[in-house]
Amino acid sequence: MDAGTHLTAESGNRQRKWMLVAGGTLAAVVVGGLMMQSWRAPSGEAAVEPGRGASGNQGEIVARVERDAITYDLLAQECVARHGKEVLEDLISRLVIQQACAKAGQTVSQGEVDAEIARVAQRFGLDTQGWYQMLQSERNISPQQYRDSVIWPMLALRKLAGEQVDITEEEMERAFVRNYGSRVKARVIMLDNPRRAQEVWEKVSRAPDEFEKFAQQYSIDPGSRSLGGQVPPIPRFSGSDNLETAAFKLKAGEISGIVQIESGRYVILKCEGRTEQIVQSIEDVKDGLYDELKEQKTQQLVATVFEKVKTQTRVDNYLTQTATGPERAAPPARDGKVEPAGAVRLGNGGVTNAGGTAPARR
Repeated sequence: MDAGTHLTAESGNRQRKWMLVAGGTLAAVVVGGLMMQSWRAPSGEAAVEPGRGASGNQGEIVARVERDAITYDLLAQECVARHGKEVLEDLISRLVIQQACAKAGQTVSQGEVDAEIARVAQRFGLDTQGWYQMLQSERNISPQQYRDSVIWPMLALRKLAGEQVDITEEEMERAFVRNYGSRVKARVIMLDNPRRAQEVWEKVSRAPDEFEKFAQQYSIDPGSRSLGGQVPPIPRFSGSDNLETAAFKLKAGEISGIVQIESGRYVILKCEGRTEQIVQSIEDVKDGLYDELKEQKTQQLVATVFEKVKTQTRVDNYLTQTATGPERAAPPARDGKVEPAGAVRLGNGGVTNAGGTAPARR
């Protein structure tokens, strides 16, 4: 994580919201690339004439430059070389979840996927189509990729978790203070060396009115440096205890000592006052706070379940030459070939081969 995240509570909140919606999707962005490699016509089959659409034949011509042709096979090799590892990892993860669901007798219907997407879109004030368009334009994630590699795995893991999350009153109170309580308005100088931090702190202490200039000159955080060290107001209970403790001790105009916020990251703060509390009573926002905390805890539980499932599933990745999960008594033959164990259908409708080869082209 970028150390600057500790200093920007509001941007951190936006990041967390996005993680709940689109976490783990980047590996799926080019899922079509890997699918190109598997299904090729038998040797000797005539190439399809250009313009008829890609059918996956080995010798099929997908483009022509003067007299030189670019074949489907060449395109597939290039796609795998550039994106194969990431896409294969995504397919493996989905199949690991699919197999775990099959063992547990759990399924996720397309109706459940549709309902969850509609729910997420509504949280952001959009209908489903508008949400899809936003994902496509801002994250380059297609609707099918979102369904296959975000929503379906999330719902499947929730079912595997099978536990109700408990939210305590203390957690509700802390969330209320974090989201709606008073915050410290501050400027910061971030440094990555304690000796350098000491030198800068001495300069700032002698000339606190020049803090903005020192931030532009010395801070290593590009986001706040260009703004003279200005960061979004710092709330309580946002995840950086040292930073919060130092910030809330300061009065307007005061300079903090050197605060270590994580390994190799140090900040100097200048307090510029406090914001007013936004909401006075927790009762006014209780339902929203509960939903937020439930979502966060569910995501944590889902991550724990996924890690557990992965440790229980043997995966031989021949593209990256790695193996994870329980040891095999007799590993399958290598030499670039895998004994097929039959095609299995992914829970999201995709098809892959249980032996570890690339998925089937539908």
